[in-house]
Amino acid sequence: MPAVPKHRTPIINAAVRLFRRQGFAGTGLNDIVDASGAPKGSLYHYFPEGKASIAVAAVEEAGLRVAETMAKLAREHRSAADLMRAHGRLYAGWMRKSGFRDGCPITTVLLELAPRNRAVSEAGRKAYGARLAILREKLAADGFSPARAERLSVLCVSALQGALIQSRVERSGAAIETAADELAAMLETAPRG
Repeated sequence: MPAVPKHRTPIINAAVRLFRRQGFAGTGLNDIVDASGAPKGSLYHYFPEGKASIAVAAVEEAGLRVAETMAKLAREHRSAADLMRAHGRLYAGWMRKSGFRDGCPITTVLLELAPRNRAVSEAGRKAYGARLAILREKLAADGFSPARAERLSVLCVSALQGALIQSRVERSGAAIETAADELAAMLETAPRG
């Protein structure tokens, strides 16, 4: 039986937290070592390709967390509009709790490394793809055609990501809540089909 990777998960979790707050370039390997409690040699053992490979793992992990959250919200809410409102409230609450210091670790890494780093770009595509798929399914259940559900899911995710950045800059959750409310209102009144 192979040994359990003792320090890999703490390294990834630390990278997710640090990238969310400081971005990729603003986070050094020593920051990750300090935050994870892992020996520095573990970074090179688990991530021999360096910091960019840690970024890939962090984007993948953050993508899984977001998809789990979206799936839970999709189960708890009857419509995509209700899902958008709940997702906006959740994002705004997280931002307030962090004192508006946190952002999305996926977005911060992608802004710095994509498209020049193919592995990071692919991890980002998968992370966003999982989120889009959940929303697309909810929109289809609301009666939107597959093509329309695809376009609306892209609009919703993109708008909330932009609102997340605006929220951080303004130190207010209002942009997120406004975007979520307006997206929800649009989804409720948009023609089906």
